[in-house]
Formats: sequence, C-alpha cells, structure tokens
Amino acid sequence: MQYREFGKTGKRLSLLSFGAMRLPEDEKEAVELIRRAVELGINYIDTAPVYGESEVIVGKAVADVRDKVYLSTKNPLEDNTAEGWWSRLNRSLERMKVDYIDFYQVVHGLNWNSYETNFRLAGLDAAEKAKEQGIIGHICFSFHDSCENLIRLVDTGEFEGVTLQYNLLDRSNEPGIEHASRKGMGVVVMGPVGGGRLGAPSERIQKMIPGGVKSSAEVALRFVFANPYATCAISGMSTMQQLEENVKTASRTEALSPTEKALVLASLEENKRLAELYCTGCKYCMPCPNDVNIPENFRYMNYHRVYGLTDHARRSYAALGTKDHWIEGQKAQACTECGECEPKCPQKIPIIKQLKETAAALG
Repeated sequence: MQYREFGKTGKRLSLLSFGAMRLPEDEKEAVELIRRAVELGINYIDTAPVYGESEVIVGKAVADVRDKVYLSTKNPLEDNTAEGWWSRLNRSLERMKVDYIDFYQVVHGLNWNSYETNFRLAGLDAAEKAKEQGIIGHICFSFHDSCENLIRLVDTGEFEGVTLQYNLLDRSNEPGIEHASRKGMGVVVMGPVGGGRLGAPSERIQKMIPGGVKSSAEVALRFVFANPYATCAISGMSTMQQLEENVKTASRTEALSPTEKALVLASLEENKRLAELYCTGCKYCMPCPNDVNIPENFRYMNYHRVYGLTDHARRSYAALGTKDHWIEGQKAQACTECGECEPKCPQKIPIIKQLKETAAALG
C-alpha cells in the first residue's frame, strides 16, 4: 500500500481508503470486509450518519484496531445552532462507540451558500471548540458545489481538508484540488469510480492504458492516484474481490507512467470532444413542455456512445422518470417532436433525431 501526507497534519493516509456507504447488507460480512481492509494497509475509513447503520458497523469493525485507523464521519448540518451541531457530533461518537474522530467533516456537503448562511454562524465556533477539546482531530468538509466556490472555501483558511468528487467522467474540480493542496490542505477524492459507473466493463476505457488492464475500475483508480495533489481516494467496496483488486492497484509505486498519463489525458480530451458534439449540457433547450430531461438523456447516451458504459447507461435510462428517482424529468421516448427545443440549442444539435436514437439504444 502506498501512503501520502494529508496536508500539513503530519498524518499519512493510505492511497486507497475505505468508503463505508456501500457495505454488504449482512453485518458480519461488512465487519469482516473492513477488518480485512485494515489488514491490507488501509488506514482511513469514511462514513456518515446518513449511510444507514454504517457508523455502527464501522465502530464494531475497528473497536480493537482503533489505534491503526483514522476515522472520518460527517455532520449533516440540519440547523444553524451550536447545540444542534454538537448533538449530531455526539450522536456519531455514540454510534461508533469512540471518544474522538480523527478527520471530521464538520459539514456534510458544504457549499458556499450554506457556509455563509449557516455553518459560519454557529458551527465554526463549535468545530474549533471540539478540536481544542480533542474530540475531533482535524476540521474538514465534504463538498458538492462549483470549483469556483471550492477555491473560495479553501481561501477562508478555516479548513484542513476536503472530500470531493473527481474521476474520469468528472474533472471539474481539478483546479480546486491543486489549489487546496498548494494551500496545505489534504484532499480526499470520493467517487473515483464514478459511483460505480466506471466499474462497469468498457473496452474503450480499458484501452486508455496500453498493454491491457484487468478492469475499467483499475483505469479509473490509477487516473485518480496519478494526481499528485490528491491525498487518497475513498472507494465504496462491497466485496472481498473488489477490495483485493483495488488494494493491488493502490500498491503500485507509480500509478501511471508519464507516457500512460499522456495517453489517458489525450483519450479524455477526445472523449470530451465527442461528447460535446452530442451535447454540452448547457440546458438552453430546457424546459421541455413534455418534461423530457434532454441533457440527462444525452448524458446517458454519451456513457454508451463515447465511453462504452452501455449497461450503466441503460440502467440509468430505465430509472429516469420513475417515482423514486432523484433526477427529475422524463425519458427520451416521451418526446412528441413539438420542436420547441431545437431553435434554442447553440450547437444546432438535431435534438429530436438524437432523442429517438437515445430511446432506441437505451430503451
């Protein structure tokens, strides 16, 4: 296992870290998986109150190896009171049965607006007091916002680390990752395999690295590990096989050679160019009078057409428009060819034709 310094903290984190959001349903199996991860050299485990019983399971798994691991959990910031912030911290401590948390994400999913209107009012003082008392080791945050606002949050100077999204399919935070690292912060990458999207078989992704690799997930992880400004990547592993394979990838002394990295970046730029031929996601075509989520449909089509992630694209398409799906809007097949969208498209994309192609390929 390779290790990297986490900002200015003096702590060294395993390059591959354990994301406890997708644990096996069986508790015994989940505990054994985490214990095996620690045996293989993983020393950073990330959980959160909203991950079901994850905090409880993590606590049981590390009870007798607490001195070998760094724990991370998150505060969901349900209100803007210090009392509320403390109660959520104490609840996590109780659920995990620990008396301190090494890297505390003082806000789960911080953005610039919630920082200004909520966290800074009461949560910041509470976090600083918790650190003074040794209840939390380092003040960090998890992040879901624009790269511009990431840089603004980094520049407040109030945080020691950030957990954020970054992978082959989403490089939008790349400038912010470098900025945070240069400012002395640790950077934890979540979603290195795109929430499972890049774990699906894809010959096109595997061919990004000449000589052959075992899986798309290997390419995805090696790409993230090759970023020198990222401290580690948390992967939501749910089987021993995934764990063993990912640990092997994280044990390489060099994630990508200079030649391999250049080839991967060239492939990504070409894929980006191809994807933008079909849709840039500008949303000028919206709203659709028939509630078709045009950019989302085209995003799934790009997974299929550009990246070869066909199985994932079809599953995502099938979920769109269903009652419990978190993304709003309907599938391409709901298009009635009214024509309102096409005059709004700055790229002059034949939207109706491409929606038909999407429905045929993914439906």
